[in-house]
Amino acid sequence: MSISMNASNALATDINSLNGLKNQANANNPQAAREAAKQLESLFMHEMIKSMRQATMKSGLMENESSKLADSMMDQQLSVSMSGLPGGLADAITAQIARSMGIDPAEAGINASAAVGGMERSFSIPSTVSFAGRSARYPGLSGTSPLGGNTAFLDAYAPSPKGRDNFVQSHDAAAQRVARESGIPASYMLGQAGHETGWGKSEIRGDNGSNSFNLFGIKATGGWTGKVAEITTTEYIDGIPRKVKAKFRAYDSYEDSFRDYARLITENPRYAKAMQSTGSASAYATALQKAGYATDPLYANKLSRAIQSAQSVQQGNQG
Repeated sequence: MSISMNASNALATDINSLNGLKNQANANNPQAAREAAKQLESLFMHEMIKSMRQATMKSGLMENESSKLADSMMDQQLSVSMSGLPGGLADAITAQIARSMGIDPAEAGINASAAVGGMERSFSIPSTVSFAGRSARYPGLSGTSPLGGNTAFLDAYAPSPKGRDNFVQSHDAAAQRVARESGIPASYMLGQAGHETGWGKSEIRGDNGSNSFNLFGIKATGGWTGKVAEITTTEYIDGIPRKVKAKFRAYDSYEDSFRDYARLITENPRYAKAMQSTGSASAYATALQKAGYATDPLYANKLSRAIQSAQSVQQGNQG
């Protein structure tokens, strides 16, 4: 069995392969997420195979250093060959790494919704956001839409648009309307909403399955008098993630969420610098981070990338 040691099929114990992967990651190459996931899956498979071999009774007749080396090399090659297959652990890891880099998983070469039957959703780590000086994560809040002569109740249980292109196309009209009212570019709001929800894959839903329509993870603090949902979430306290009960805002529609976000940014003095920086996506994202919108030290970079991604979809639609 021949053993190839190029960057795409070598374990991370190979220094050259590891350095090459590190250079790709530093260049924000989407393929770095895929390669890192394959490395992790390979290491996992290698440890599993090694444990299986150790549990096998040895004959002792042909046991020597040469045979041990041959077994080790074969185990490594086998673990590499078994990793990176469609629908495997690598796909779920790729989706998670890509989102942490602010990259759409599709750019890393996978169909995130099909990865391990959608298992990557359980790994999703939404970005940390804050309101009124408190930071929070938001995996699952909701309010209850009222029954009445409209479709609000049904909308609350309708599936959310998923995938970057579908997400941007579905919310573009509402974002454009709010942009004209607030002065915040629609692409900025679409990019931020996409980043916060994983392009619709991690939207906030309550225990009863209803949709809160909260695209920005804004907490129900201050003078909020609208619908409220209390959920268990993760807050960063002194840099340490802790599970806490928190109250979040819930809306009757996605447009209400865009409008409330715009109200927060335009009327809260702490975000004045962001409103002065709407000419640059990077400057806007940096101003939000400095104002305390998120505790993630890489939030500005991730948000800037998400905004650029939303802009590319908008430009493609116009073309």
